[in-house]
Amino acid sequence: MRILSLLVISALLAVAPGARAAEIEHSMGTTAVPDAPQRIVVLTNEGTEALLALGVKPVGAVNSWNGDPWYAHIAGQMEGVEPVGKESAVNLELIAALQPDLILGTKLRHEAIYEQLSAIAPTVISERLRGDWRINFKLWAKAVGKGPEGDKVLADFDAHAARLATELGDHVKEKISVVRFMPGHIRIYQKDSFSGFILGKVGFARPANQDIDDFVLKVGKESIPDMDGDRLFYFTYEPGDGEATKLAKDVLADPLWQTLEAVKAGKVYAVDDTIWNTAGGVLAANLMLDDIARIYGVE
Repeated sequence: MRILSLLVISALLAVAPGARAAEIEHSMGTTAVPDAPQRIVVLTNEGTEALLALGVKPVGAVNSWNGDPWYAHIAGQMEGVEPVGKESAVNLELIAALQPDLILGTKLRHEAIYEQLSAIAPTVISERLRGDWRINFKLWAKAVGKGPEGDKVLADFDAHAARLATELGDHVKEKISVVRFMPGHIRIYQKDSFSGFILGKVGFARPANQDIDDFVLKVGKESIPDMDGDRLFYFTYEPGDGEATKLAKDVLADPLWQTLEAVKAGKVYAVDDTIWNTAGGVLAANLMLDDIARIYGVE
């Protein structure tokens, strides 16, 4: 019953009399949130990046999918932040103990515990996690009272992408293939993905099977011919058992892989899974643009 007690206490603290509130519409309804929340708990990795980009340090955040407990590219900004579990398995007791005045989550992961989260503090829930990350970013900026600052962050990203597109010139006509190795299967990423959205912002072409407003194709080694493009970027999500790394090595050594035009042209690149996919936020988006610039030699 300790969890329940903490939830009740936090709920009372979250509704201090006289506090001004803003009404925020989100995927689970409308929530009154403090105009200037001071103790924010964020339950998505991309949400953590959004807060950091807005100059807001949360009191609690979900562990990064890789890292101990944070991704390398955000670790320096996360000193003192309490880890509250993985996105898909948050610790309600830890969250309640932090006495937040705002919680940010996503329907995809947290729909089933929305009522419990709302009993702790006002909770704002995004609809989804993939594709155009700016949709969630705008929601988070509004929820924390940083709308104008959020507009500038997005304008800076758009300018970054536009500069890169100009510097690349005719290279954007190349068909870019994106592949991820995971335990037990391979993913070919389409346009409604984190990397797909960013490649689209720059203006890159995509192979026909990836030039689709969908998420991924889940395939095996027999589908290696479907991974081809003018250039091929691949990354590996390794949870620690070595299975994904072994699959990647097997595919890269497979005779079929050697027949790909991108391989024969020497235009295949191993990139960071965290930056190109897993982190999913604005900081990673800008780092992915930097990766592209470096690979194309236009930085």
